[in-house]
Amino acid sequence: MRILCGTDIIEVSRIRRSIERTGDKFLKIIYTPKEIEYCESKKLSKYYHYAGRFAAKEAIFKAVSSLLDNRFDLSWQNSQVVNDVSGNPKVEFLGIKIDKIKDIDISISHCKEYAVATVIVMVEE
Repeated sequence: MRILCGTDIIEVSRIRRSIERTGDKFLKIIYTPKEIEYCESKKLSKYYHYAGRFAAKEAIFKAVSSLLDNRFDLSWQNSQVVNDVSGNPKVEFLGIKIDKIKDIDISISHCKEYAVATVIVMVEE
């Protein structure tokens, strides 16, 4: 068993500017429909959640890219972060299967200026 880790941090203001400048274009490139629906439901705090999901996708890429034949096989739309019944974030892969992954865990946090995400992956060797 091997453990892989990925972490990312992003300025909330950077994500907000990207969304305000390009609107749906940016959203549709980066986020899945489920992620957009979740973030938009947060009303005034939606930019914190968009930033958190952005950091999460970067952290996912950093954690799993070494498992792929071509690390660019994983696009923004191949991973999504959803919440389980308890409200905890979890990773789902869409349109890609990474057989070596036995378990994956994610943590997302944000404050006024930053959002951060860490992904831990357990891999069977």
